Amino acid sequence: MGVNLTTKLKFMEVTSNLKRSKISWLWNILRHGLFLHGLTNRLEKIGITLTPYYWVEEGVFGNEPTQIKGDLSAFKLRKLCLEEVKKAGKKIAPENKDDMVKGFENGQIYLGLIHNEDIAACMAIELNDFIFNKKLYKLEQNEAYLLNMWTFNSYRGKNLAPYLRYQSYLLLNKMDRTKTYSLSAFFNKSTLKFKKKLKAKNLKLFIAVNLFNKYHRLFVLRSYHRSKEKKGKRTFI
Repeated sequence: MGVNLTTKLKFMEVTSNLKRSKISWLWNILRHGLFLHGLTNRLEKIGITLTPYYWVEEGVFGNEPTQIKGDLSAFKLRKLCLEEVKKAGKKIAPENKDDMVKGFENGQIYLGLIHNEDIAACMAIELNDFIFNKKLYKLEQNEAYLLNMWTFNSYRGKNLAPYLRYQSYLLLNKMDRTKTYSLSAFFNKSTLKFKKKLKAKNLKLFIAVNLFNKYHRLFVLRSYHRSKEKKGKRTFI
């Protein structure tokens, strides 16, 4: 009788362990980043894509702005016009120039640092709902989404990127866009280092699962800083 009870308890324990949630399982693999990086590369070859990334809140947060190394007066901060966006697109990635132009025409703001009429650094700001990994991210009227940041080669090492990013926060605050968000790829070490320098806050860790371009799911693996947003306000469709 005692043996049977012990066996039953062991069986229940094993069964319980096998029923761990998918999210817990994914998080455990993600903790071993190098293994997962190799795994995702292999899975992509058979049509399975796993994309882990952070949902990040950025902003002033009472921090002092990063200063440009060198003569600040040599740079001018301004919104780029369409022709400047096209010019920047050719330098960044000619194959993506049309996407940049389309984004600009749909309301994205391109903010740049200009040196002697040359674009030294620039970034894009989204004010409308957007799609990432087949998911729609809805933005409220007081929110903005910060896209890519580019510093051109001859201007690297001058702290232009963090300076420009901080200036974007100030610009958006004047527009009553007091909540600014971005995404950081889990494996992109340079982006993670950049966001850390900005003292940005990771809010959630997601993993997007794409099976053969037919099945798409988004899982929340971890939540970090407690958000002040009302429950249900942040919408991922």
